[in-house]
Amino acid sequence: MGFVTLTVSRPDQGEFAWSVAIAPEVARDEAAAGQIREVVAGAETGESVQLWIEQAGGRDDAFAAELGFQPYRDLWRMQRPLPAPRADIATRAFVPGADEEAFLAVNNRAFHWHPEQGGMTAAGLAERMAEGWFDAEGFRLHERDGRLAGFCWTKVHPDESPPGGEIYAIAVDPDYHGQGLGKPMTLAGLDHLADEGLDMGFLYVESDNDPAVATYRRLGFDHQSTNRAYRHLVK
Repeated sequence: MGFVTLTVSRPDQGEFAWSVAIAPEVARDEAAAGQIREVVAGAETGESVQLWIEQAGGRDDAFAAELGFQPYRDLWRMQRPLPAPRADIATRAFVPGADEEAFLAVNNRAFHWHPEQGGMTAAGLAERMAEGWFDAEGFRLHERDGRLAGFCWTKVHPDESPPGGEIYAIAVDPDYHGQGLGKPMTLAGLDHLADEGLDMGFLYVESDNDPAVATYRRLGFDHQSTNRAYRHLVK
């Protein structure tokens, strides 16, 4: 049916015991509702269940509310055509076997608040690097004073129409905040995607992250769609 149910058992992935995602093409009908009810029924008292509705529309809040879910998080997809203006800082490719420790330190300092990206372990990083989409050249690092100051990790989506390039994860070490690195790090990632022949770049950002949204708008990104997360506490 295209409806995906994910079992979440990793405690470092946030508060939820179970998570359900509804793809844009899946009807919000009784069949989908029934599958969601089955997931909720499988949770224990006191556990939370998460519902993600991709490209949420006008009636999705009502659909979720009928199942006992309340919205709590909006993840915006923002995108822009490529190429973008070229970055004015030097970056280099990630080197597997050499850069993992420095990356994890910066990532976990920058994303200490983030339910998915924060708290990444060496094993978790290795899992992502083992994915077929991983490309070390698209994992751009910027160093200052002999240490990692920021990174822009990109991901190519050849199955999109047209094929798109994602700013998968981007961060600046908190020690280098306020030095204007966010914009050029983003452009460095877009440079790589454009050099790969892609015509469109996109990213996902928390809708309430006002500084990041403002930066991306200044770089020519527009809000294209919203993935909305809902939670249900089993009583």
